[in-house]
Amino acid sequence: MTATRAATRVLVLNSGSSSVKYQLLDMRDAGRLAVGLVERIGEQTSRFKHTCLTTGDTREHTGPIADHDAALKAVAEELSRDGLGLDSPELAAIGHRVVHGGMFFTEPTVIDDEVLSEIERLIPVAPLHNPANLTGIRTARGLRPDLPQVAVFDTAFHTTMPESAARYAIDPKIADRHRIRRYGFHGTSHAYVSRETARLLGKDPSEVNVIVLHLGNGASASAVAGGRCVDTSMGLTPLEGLVMGTRSGDVDPAVIFHLARVGEMSMDEIDTLLNKRSGLFGLCGDNDMREIRRRIDEGDEAAALAFDIYIHRLKKYIGAYYAVLGEVDAVAFTAGVGENAAPVRAAAITGLESLGLAVDPELNAVRADRARIISPKGARVAVAVVPTDEELEIATQTYALVGKNN
Repeated sequence: MTATRAATRVLVLNSGSSSVKYQLLDMRDAGRLAVGLVERIGEQTSRFKHTCLTTGDTREHTGPIADHDAALKAVAEELSRDGLGLDSPELAAIGHRVVHGGMFFTEPTVIDDEVLSEIERLIPVAPLHNPANLTGIRTARGLRPDLPQVAVFDTAFHTTMPESAARYAIDPKIADRHRIRRYGFHGTSHAYVSRETARLLGKDPSEVNVIVLHLGNGASASAVAGGRCVDTSMGLTPLEGLVMGTRSGDVDPAVIFHLARVGEMSMDEIDTLLNKRSGLFGLCGDNDMREIRRRIDEGDEAAALAFDIYIHRLKKYIGAYYAVLGEVDAVAFTAGVGENAAPVRAAAITGLESLGLAVDPELNAVRADRARIISPKGARVAVAVVPTDEELEIATQTYALVGKNN
């Protein structure tokens, strides 16, 4: 008689407006079995890349993929070709990244019709993200209605913020009626990186205060005290905070009134300006930090000014969160820019020596895919580079919720 195999696999789905990213992990050792990306969904030039990590095979397809339903069915077919299909008895659950959970969802949640309805009610505060997340969930439930599906929310890690940090200084009745408060985003990354930073220091997360700098095309900072977020830079939406690839980050709210009244711009035009035509791209025409650094080396003044504005804002948040935390054990850089752009790390820390912060130039110059300390030996505050792993965090939270029942 053949023994029943334990259900230890988790499929992680990240459904964007025109893309689906996915990873299949085995939670016995957190090993990846397959990864892939479907992009440009709804176009004639859709692209699908799938890699089976157990065999090393990569398959790519180009051609029209009509919608998310077709995309996820194509993902299921590719997984089946590798013997990793959605019908496998070893698949324990599907974990979904959901960008906005509001204040209702403070932890990973098994999805049912009520949960779907609440995610849908949050669409007005996440119009670009939650609809795509919902589409992915509904399609996956249709493919495996018997399988636990778990929502892991970007905002959940930040729900521990005190009201003094989460509230805006506007009429509370109006704020509550329209769900206006600081929610924060990139929560799975901030959770993972703060915990990994503590491990790097040889301490329990409850013993460590960390400033996490998630620097990618989207960028956010968080102040994490003893494993709990106490402040974060993004707010009601991912627009607030640091200078980003195409987003402005912090601006005087009156800029919007001025553009509407004097510039005669519509609300949609202003929204596009601040979200898609600002940040590094708006300042110098590039949102790739590598290209910006190349242009700086060639003497490009616009690129140099964009870089200086980016760093100035970053330093302000480091200083602010140092004050919020009182004591800081580490500053951790993560995500595409944070993990790979040594000049950004050096510039952000330079001048903060009185706070116990410093970067060793040789350690900072090393490129590696592992967590590491780049501050000088004996520094009062550790400066770390910690590669983020949001998919593993989603899989870990999903399996922790449903794995005990398998």
